[in-house]
This record gives sequence, C-alpha cells and structure tokens, in this order.
Amino acid sequence: MQEAQPPDARRRVPRTDDVLADPRLAAAAKVIGRSTVKQYVVDAQQRARQGDIAADTVADTAVAALPEHATTLRHVINATGVVLHTNIGRAALSAAAVDAIRVAAGHTDVEYDLATGARARRGRGTVHALAAAVPAAEDVHVVNNGAAALVLAATALARGREIVVSRGEMVEIGDGFRLPELLASTGATLHEVGTTNRTSLSDYADAVGPETGFVLKVHPSNFVVHGFTSSVPLAELAELPVPVVVDIGSGLLEPDRLLPAEPDAATALRDGAALVTASGDKLLGGPQAGLLLGRADLVDRLRRHPLARAVRVDKLTLAALEATLRGPEPPAWQALRRDPAAVRARVEAVAQALRADGVPTEVVRTASVVGGGGAPGVELPSWGLGLDAALAAPLRTGHPPVVGRVERDQLVLDLRCVAPEDDDTVRAAVVAAAEA
Repeated sequence: MQEAQPPDARRRVPRTDDVLADPRLAAAAKVIGRSTVKQYVVDAQQRARQGDIAADTVADTAVAALPEHATTLRHVINATGVVLHTNIGRAALSAAAVDAIRVAAGHTDVEYDLATGARARRGRGTVHALAAAVPAAEDVHVVNNGAAALVLAATALARGREIVVSRGEMVEIGDGFRLPELLASTGATLHEVGTTNRTSLSDYADAVGPETGFVLKVHPSNFVVHGFTSSVPLAELAELPVPVVVDIGSGLLEPDRLLPAEPDAATALRDGAALVTASGDKLLGGPQAGLLLGRADLVDRLRRHPLARAVRVDKLTLAALEATLRGPEPPAWQALRRDPAAVRARVEAVAQALRADGVPTEVVRTASVVGGGGAPGVELPSWGLGLDAALAAPLRTGHPPVVGRVERDQLVLDLRCVAPEDDDTVRAAVVAAAEA
C-alpha cells in the first residue's frame, strides 16, 4: 500500500481575498490604499510558499510590514548639526504651517472671493502677509522655488538682452545647477565683468548699455573668499541707469544680529535693489517657494508673463508660507537661537540615560552650521552625543531614522536641531541600534 504524501504546503497558503478581509488589513487599506496593502499580502504569501514563514502567519506578517503612511517619504530626526540640511528637506515646518496645510488640503478659496462669488487674486492672503513682512517692497510675488524666481526675472526682463554680472558671483547653486547655465536657458546673454576676486563699479558701468536688461548681484551663499578681494556695494550699483536684481538666496527678510553678514531683503530694497529674489525654505523657515519683492512695475511684469503660470505656486505652499510669515517662530529659528548651555544640559541627560542602558556615550563639544546655502563660514557652538561610528547605519535605517555625522571615526548626534521633546526618541533609537 502506497504511503500517503503530506499535503503540499502551498495549498495551505490562504487566498488573497481572505487575507485582505482581515480587519487590520481592511483598516490599513483605507489609509494607505488597497493596492499597497495587497502587495504586502502577496509578499507574505510568497514567503509562506517558500517556507520562510508558516502559512497561518501570512496576515500577521503582512500587518507587521505595512508602512504607516501612503508616502514613501519618512520623517527623519535631524541630528547632523546642519539646521537647513538640503538632503533632508531644509526647513522643518512649524506646527502652524502644518495646520495650514491641513486646512488647504481640501477645497479652499485660494482663487475665489466667497463674498462676491467672483474670481479673486490667487493666494492673496499669502501675498499680503509677505508684503507686510517687507514694507520696503512696493509689490511681491511668489513662485515655486528660488531658482524659478530668478529664471522668471531673467526671462521677463532680459530675454534677448544682456545680464551684467560679476565673475566672482557666477556660482553653482547645488546638485550641478550653475548660475550661468540657468540664466542662459532663459534666452538672455551673460556679460561677465571684473575678475574672480575683484570687481569695481567702473567694470559694471563700462558694461551697461542699450542691450542691458539688468545688473545681477548674487550672494555667494555656499562659499567665502578671503584675501585680496573687493565687490561693489549695492547702493553704488543702484546708481547705474538700469535695474539691479539681487538674489539673496537664503530668504532672510530683515537683518538679524545672529547673522550680521547675511544679506536680507529689506536692506537690499532700501539700498536700491529694483528686485530681490529669495527662497522660502531656507532662513525664512517655511516651505519651498521663490519670493520676488521690489518695484511694483517690475513685479507686475513678472506676474503677467506667460512663464509665471508654469512656475505658479500651489495652494498647500501658499498656506504654509502664509502661516510661516504670520505664525510663531519656525523650528529653523528655534534651532538657530538655542542656548548652547541648554543644548549641553540636554546632551548630558541623554548621555547619562544611554550609559545606564549600557551604551558607551561621550558628551562632545561641537559646532552647528546654518546650511542650505546660508551664512557660509558661520559656526554655532553646540554639543552632541559621541557614539560608536558603527551605529550610524542602523540609526539611519531605524524607526524613526536618526541622522548624525561621523567625525574622526565617531558618530556625533548634535542636539541643536533636535526638538527637546524628541530627546527620549533619540535615546530609544540609539538603544535599539546598539541592540540590533
């Protein structure tokens, strides 16, 4: 008599529809989508067919693997010491800005007057808030990022004409994007003047002529040149018979004692700039946006130009930007203004807790930087946790990811950019990484 064969293990794997009926997976489908949940179920079924997991654990396995959100983006704790870290999203939004995004997520009056039922100026509340923040500007406009602001200005004011710019300000703005190539793409011709380290007023004056659209002054935000150097003050450039466009980059709207050398929009306009361009997600501390501030006639030309539609800002950004301008101090400035002594006290408390957890930890004196192309050369005294460099990778891939920096074969977690309420989260993440 032939011996009975054990049933094929693959036949015990539950059907997809049966697994998806699990209340936990059904609930998750309403948050992250049925197709996403189904993929995790299929992955778990495949593991069961291969014998990696038991067939009766397919649903549990799928549930354990599900992401919390529909987006693949993950919240990261910034312990790098770089306040505006480009690779992890620059400025963290304030609670007010996040709340404003929730309000704007549905149908809104972004371009509609509820009182009259007629079309209204798009994002008028944001425009009014920006104008109020920089009274020196006759008019303002907002586009989707800083580079777009400069491209719109070049296209509207200098297409088929010349832009006069110092050789010392022909910068690369990051990720391989170079200012000359960016401006040349608009159809303008660049007229370079001066040398890398020295440019005089006469250099500009000799270059200005009937074909000049404007003179461009660019803040060299990613580097500092020392030694035998000279540049022309904006107030002197403003005496030239053409508009002066100033790209301050970092988005500082008014002077701040913490960053005395950083150019700001209000001062540039008072010194004679016809137009100022800046970013919203740097020192302004808000969402990615391009700010245009200056003479009413020039801003109106930019607003009416056909390219303005292509770089138009969306309703979520308008909401977050307005809340940043009107609301409380954003996280970026909270980090910039943190008292080093207070940061040290927090570091010492976390270090003591980690040692009690069995994780060797040092208290390290360090320096934070502004980042995001702002205030090059400025260092902010800070303190961090000194850990085994081997913890860097498991911390980056943990839940939540904690990103620090490795210096001299040591991982440093600088707490200046970490909100105090996240200290316990950082401690727990380090313990988990050490146990991994």
